[in-house]
Amino acid sequence: MSILDWFNKNKLKKTDQASRLDIPGDLWMKCPSCNDTLYLKDLEQNKKVCHCNYHFRISPEERIAMHFDNGSFEEIEPQIEAIDFLKFKDTQSYEIRLKKAKEKTKHADAILIGTAKLNHLPVNIGVMDFSFMGGSMGSVVGEKITRIIENAIDNKFPLIIFTSSGGARMQEGIMSLMQMAKTSAALQKLADVHVPYISVLCDPTTGGTSASFAMLGDINIAEPGALISFAGPRVIEQTIRQKLPKGFQRSEFLLEKGMLDMVVKRQNMKDTLSSLVKTLNPHYERVAK
Repeated sequence: MSILDWFNKNKLKKTDQASRLDIPGDLWMKCPSCNDTLYLKDLEQNKKVCHCNYHFRISPEERIAMHFDNGSFEEIEPQIEAIDFLKFKDTQSYEIRLKKAKEKTKHADAILIGTAKLNHLPVNIGVMDFSFMGGSMGSVVGEKITRIIENAIDNKFPLIIFTSSGGARMQEGIMSLMQMAKTSAALQKLADVHVPYISVLCDPTTGGTSASFAMLGDINIAEPGALISFAGPRVIEQTIRQKLPKGFQRSEFLLEKGMLDMVVKRQNMKDTLSSLVKTLNPHYERVAK
């Protein structure tokens, strides 16, 4: 028997053993922080937070289910989709990248917007999706954020946006950068009518997103350990040629330096948000009457 035949024979044996055991491959997950192997059902029951307090990234649907009343979410403007108006191409065309992202996430773009109820209180919400091209902010994301802000201006209910983004979408050039000014101007109009805006920064929130609407909340909250920055730590280190402090650009560091109002664990987020909107919104009583 040749050595090649021996390897093939043993490979077949292992395959047969695996098929006889019929062990699913999606029951466990490894924590990138503490390296512990976690039983997926236990992790889901703990809102995808490890015992070491590492917060796994979650989908918009999971976040909506965790933080808002069951079945209360009603999506707004689901039909708006990006187009490749620059005919941008790097290793792939922007059109193909958009198609792949839509197939992967089942979303039209990197944010869902709509209305929901938070412990029976009506709110306007936006939830970004990092799985869609890194949660990058293009024209559609900027437009949807502006529209949910305008919706909050009309109905006078608080606005809550969960950010998770790598920044502006390079495939749309200057048009993506213009969304920073557009969303910031819309938030000023929201402030003029005294409707509260709570920004919840999730891992990661960087680039043009952090430099615009993500850091403009009346209250800025972050999940533990979230990376929040404009430029990434490696870029800064290479630019200034200095070693950065431990935990630099993480939620706890920004809280210590006054850039955030609070850091809230995912398990406590719903009650915290509920308490804040009750306290901040002067319009609930008028609407109830």
